[in-house]
Amino acid sequence: MPRPQSFKESIPGLWRVLRHFWPETRKHYWLILGSSLALLGEVLFRLLEPWPLKVVFDRVIHRMHGADGYRVTFLDIFDPVTLLTAMAVLTVLLTALRAVAGYWNTVGFAKIGTRVLAKVRAQLYRHLQYLSLSFHAKARAGDLVVRVINDISLLQDVVVTAVLPMLGKTLSLAGMIGLMFWLNWRLALAALAVFPLFWLRTVSMGRKINEVARLQRKREGAMAATASETINAIKTVQALSLETAFEQQFSRQNEKNLKQDVKARRLAAGLERSVDLLTAVSGALVLYYGTRLVLRGELTAGSLLVFLAYLKNAFRPIQEFAKYTARLSKAAAGGERVLDVLQHVPDVRDLPGAVQAPPFRGEVRFENVSFAYESNLDALTDVNFEVRPGQTVALVGRSGSGKSTLVSLLLRLYDPRQGRVLMDGHDLREFTVESLRSQISAVLQDNLLFAASVRENIAHGSPDAAPEAVIAAARLANAHDFIQALPEGYGTVLGERGVTLSQGQRQRLAIARAAIRKAPILILDEPMTGLDKHNEQAVLQSLARLDYGCTTFLVTHDLRHAAGADLILVLDSGRIVERGTHRQLLRANGRYAALYRLQVGGHTAAADATLEAVAGSVQ
Repeated sequence: MPRPQSFKESIPGLWRVLRHFWPETRKHYWLILGSSLALLGEVLFRLLEPWPLKVVFDRVIHRMHGADGYRVTFLDIFDPVTLLTAMAVLTVLLTALRAVAGYWNTVGFAKIGTRVLAKVRAQLYRHLQYLSLSFHAKARAGDLVVRVINDISLLQDVVVTAVLPMLGKTLSLAGMIGLMFWLNWRLALAALAVFPLFWLRTVSMGRKINEVARLQRKREGAMAATASETINAIKTVQALSLETAFEQQFSRQNEKNLKQDVKARRLAAGLERSVDLLTAVSGALVLYYGTRLVLRGELTAGSLLVFLAYLKNAFRPIQEFAKYTARLSKAAAGGERVLDVLQHVPDVRDLPGAVQAPPFRGEVRFENVSFAYESNLDALTDVNFEVRPGQTVALVGRSGSGKSTLVSLLLRLYDPRQGRVLMDGHDLREFTVESLRSQISAVLQDNLLFAASVRENIAHGSPDAAPEAVIAAARLANAHDFIQALPEGYGTVLGERGVTLSQGQRQRLAIARAAIRKAPILILDEPMTGLDKHNEQAVLQSLARLDYGCTTFLVTHDLRHAAGADLILVLDSGRIVERGTHRQLLRANGRYAALYRLQVGGHTAAADATLEAVAGSVQ
């Protein structure tokens, strides 16, 4: 998105958001119509407010003093006291009507702005959920949270408190200028003589304020990202004694943000004071020249008062503009940040013509599949294999060999750079992403549990599942007994990321979540990592129960777990270097056989990484 060079160019950022959601906005047709009529009513009553004062000066005071040049009109059929009383009542009535109209247009437009921007936030959040992992790998979570919460809130606040009121005042300004020219065009030109100076000053200062505001929004996003990262990784931060280092980093960012905030406020205050001075200059010109016209009989005193009243109100939109320039600039920057995410197209998405996936049998085939996270480094190269329905495939190899990448392609978290991944003979890209993933269950090495009840965490695997199904899944995963021991059983609310449970308990809840889905494809990505022998045995029993005839992909470093698979694929540097059953690979006496002998020879799991490096040299 091109960077705005001035505040004038940044203002459309506020409206691009609304235009983007115009289909949602136009649903409020009657509310828009009613609010617009109320706005026009407010403008009309504001324009009429000074006229009772003109009548009092021109038809009552001027007449009672018998001044020269007095012209008789239809108002003279009323005696002065009656006319004065009527004008006093009319002043109150016009103000009351303006207040009522102002109330309804403010409330109406506030409802529209709030509802539309609530949709903006909802769509932004939903869009973030569907953006590809390649986007999230580069983005900072804290900054994205700022865009969803703070940037949208800023847009909502500014639209309701600044943009909509300024719209009414701008219409009032146009009406007042027209009436001033109707009353006396020469005095109107004198009143507007300083407007070019207003414009130049506002554009000049607005550009600086806009740049400061945009930089400030970036710094606030960086601060949120730092805070989010350290809080999410608090265990690591404390274990490595990094509290002071991150505190200093955050303090530096905070100090820079403070300086930008002070600078923005100083620029906005300077613009406001400039507007005050130019308003005084314009008022002085009208007072001086208008009084001379009154003395020459070319203008009535009442008309001069109307001019002065209009002039005072005419400059209010510009004063409000000066007052809200910094907030409008921040909102424009926020709008650009929101649209920057909304306009980002997911790498993995439903292609044109994608259909709902039928129930899978579980036949999987990789045909000449290559994939790279970065364009110059392949994570998988020319991968070919076939799995029949119900088979178990073990993926083994050193860390970084491409095992997790392979199952990520099966989930369509990424799409291959070349080649095809087929399910029951169909390219995965022929199906909608949602219908594909709904038929795949996954148990990962670091399964995320949400800050919700145990029952809700398990039911995330199948949102429509009955309570009995949740309990059945928990029993299958060997989780029912420890769940019952929790303070509120299945209703116990877990801490964020499941930190209130042990690693083994989290894994068994993840297995229950996978079990309740009863998907034809099961992915197990290092499900035993970090578990002690007792928990490992419990998880193994759970996984054995979970294998209900589905096609299973097991990613593991422990070859004892891979030994029972129907097919073992040994990966190295993104290529399949060996394949076969456990017995076949031992007879081949290659990498798998060497690594297996090392692992069953009494070595600890802590040495597995070193053992793999040694085995990698065995041919």
